Formats: sequence, C-alpha cells, structure tokens
Amino acid sequence: MTDTRPDYLPFGKPNFSEAEIDAVTKVIRSGWIGMGPETIAFEKELEVFVEAPHVVTVNSCTSALFLSLLVSGIGPEDEVICPSLTWCSTANVALYLGAKIVFCDVDTDTLCVTVDSILEKITPRTKAVMVVHMGGLAVDVAALREKLPEHIEIIEDAAHAIGARYPNGRPVGSSGNLTCFSFYANKNLSTGEGGAVALHDEIQAERLRSLRQHGLSSDAWKRFSHPQTALTPALIELGYKMNFTDLNACIGRVQLQRQAEFHVIRCEIASTYLKRLSSMNKKLSSQTGLELESHTKHLFVVRLPLAEMVLSRNEVVLKLRAKNIGASIHYAPLHTMPLYASENSANTLRNTEKLAGEIMTLPISASMTLADANEVIDHLIDII
Repeated sequence: MTDTRPDYLPFGKPNFSEAEIDAVTKVIRSGWIGMGPETIAFEKELEVFVEAPHVVTVNSCTSALFLSLLVSGIGPEDEVICPSLTWCSTANVALYLGAKIVFCDVDTDTLCVTVDSILEKITPRTKAVMVVHMGGLAVDVAALREKLPEHIEIIEDAAHAIGARYPNGRPVGSSGNLTCFSFYANKNLSTGEGGAVALHDEIQAERLRSLRQHGLSSDAWKRFSHPQTALTPALIELGYKMNFTDLNACIGRVQLQRQAEFHVIRCEIASTYLKRLSSMNKKLSSQTGLELESHTKHLFVVRLPLAEMVLSRNEVVLKLRAKNIGASIHYAPLHTMPLYASENSANTLRNTEKLAGEIMTLPISASMTLADANEVIDHLIDII
C-alpha cells in the first residue's frame, strides 16, 4: 500500500517564479495598478501568440463569453447550442442575455462536440454555437464553419486551450471566431483571475473595449496619460465593470514568455501517465489526443473501466483525495443540473450521460514533477 502524501497535490497549480514577483513589485512601485500600459502590452503580445489582429482582456473568461455573445447580437428568444459537458459559465452567459441554451452531445473519445452533434440541434431560432476545446484539445472549427448556416455565430470557449492548435496547425484564437481564454488560478497561463477575447473584427473589438469599461468612450489610462483626451468621456451604451488590471497583466506577460517551458513539463507528465496507464491490467482510457503536441494538457481526463471494478468513480476520487492526491471531475453534465433540468428533461445526450459516471481528472500542472506523476499512478493502481 502506497503511503499518503505529506502534502496535498492539487489537480492544477500555477507555476510562479521570481520573475512574476518582480513584475508585480515593479507595477506596485509605479503607482498605477489599474488597467494601463501593462494591459496594453499584454494584449499586443497575446495578439502575436494566438495570431489574431485583436485581443481584448477582461476580468474573467465568463465575462469574455458573455460579451462575445452580446456583441454577436444574442438576445431573448434566441437559441445557443452548447455542450452539456463543460463548466457552467459556458451555458450561463446565454441566460444572462435572455437566450435559451440547447445542449448537444460530445464524442466519447475526444470529449468534444462534433459537427453532427451540433447540426442535429439546429432550429430556426439558433443564433450561436459555443464550442469548447475540452481539456486543451482543439475542435476543428473550420470543418464546423463549412457545414453551419452562415448566420449562426461560432463562439469558442478556449479556457483550456491557450497554446493549442487546430488540425490545420494554426493556434487557437486565429480562426476569426470570437475566441475566449481564461487566466484563472489553475490555467496554463495564470494571472490569478482574468480572461480575454481574440477576434478579427475591428468594430467588435472597439465595442468590447468600451463595454468592459461601463460603455465609456475612453478608459482611465487614456484620460490619465493623454491630457488632450476629453475630461468627460461619452457614455456610448450600457456597459459593465469587466476590465483587466496591470497587476494581472504583468503576471500574464511573464507567464506568456514561459509557455514553452510549461508545455514541456505538461507533456512529460502526460507521457508518464499514458505509459503507466497502458501497462495496467484494468485498462483505463484517456481523452484522445493527449499524446499530441497540439493538445495543451490543461486537463488529463481518464475513463474508469467500471464494469471491471467494485468501486464507483466517486469512490475512487474520494480515496485519491484521502491520499492527498487532488483528483477531480470535469464535468458533471449541465443538462442534469436543477437550473437546466426542467427544460431538458426530454433531452437525452447518450454519450455525455455515459461519460458522466466514468470520467475523472488526474492532477497535471507545470508545478508537478515526474515523481508526483508516478505517485499519482501508484495510488490509482492501489485503489483500483
């Protein structure tokens, strides 16, 4: 029996160095910690990284998704298609605008939506599709665009997918769709909190910049740094308080420079997991694509062979946690949640419902070591 770890191993832990600490110190000493020059620089660097002409940072990926639907004209009575196997923000943002969520199924191997799973849910009221790059595996949005009616917008939830690449080799964010990233504490690029929208449309980008700052025609930094800017900016439309800050941005700029370093570590962890899992007597399958360089390895999702086991998935997760191994579940299907269940009682998503009791997530982060990864598998073998 493997001994319990002395410390808890989270499923995702940020990797911060002295460089991030120095960057924060510099911003604090500057006297300007709100949205300013660091934010502008971070956006420009992100534009290069994701190969998009415009990147607009906001205070969370939830805000990014919400504003993306808003500038796409989504409103009451519109339908938005979304996978049920995702974090609640992906669906909830449509409700904020009075729209209706229509859940679609996912592929059992990739855990991502397919063109067919989306097409079968389209009605005359469908106005947008939320595509989730689950775990860091990029969906082929170009193939979807070819089959999707032209008036239906594609919004990409790339919370897991900074640095991922589409099947055509281009980085996620370069597609021309409104693509939303997360910089939350456990993400591959972490600024503590934050998000961004990558896009090609300059008019939409300018509107996003206004909407994140109450709908004003200029932000505080422009008014502070450019005396000629109007002292009382125009209030163009009803906006929101969703701006980024230089405290977050300076961390993000360092994290962006370290993405190649982080990716190597995550690939090594994933390779260790895949090798060890393939040698187990009871075969565990993992998300298809985890062996690919284009997969960001934000999550390492496995399916338990429950037919060959005594324990349930939940029991395995709890036993791992009792050993200080931060196993988790990504995700419980949204169409079964009380908020959505009443409207989706007749909505059978066969693959999602099958996956619901079988999938679990093993810890993976750029702060882990190969010894950590082997210890996780040792505990998993003991338990199963």
